[in-house]
Amino acid sequence: MVLYVVLIIGFMYFLAIKPQKKQEKKQKEVMDAVAVGDSILTTSGFYGMVIDVTDDTVIVEFGGNKNCRIPMQKSAIVDVEKAE
Repeated sequence: MVLYVVLIIGFMYFLAIKPQKKQEKKQKEVMDAVAVGDSILTTSGFYGMVIDVTDDTVIVEFGGNKNCRIPMQKSAIVDVEKAE
C-alpha cells in the first residue's frame, strides 16, 4: 500500500511539479535578460521597446509615439527579442 502512495506521489511530481519549475526558471531567465533597446511582448499581447530597466520594473515605449511610455513589472514580459 505504501509503495502505491510513493509511486503516485512520484508520478505527480514528474507530471506537475517538475515542468512548472522548468517554466519558472525559463521565465526568470527571460526577465534577467531584458536590456535597454530590446523589443518585448507583454502578457497583454502588446509589443514595445524597452527604454529603461530597474530591479523589478521596466519602462516600455509602445508604438512610434514617444509620449506612450509605460512602467511595468518585469513579470509581465513574455518574450524578449534582443536588439541588434
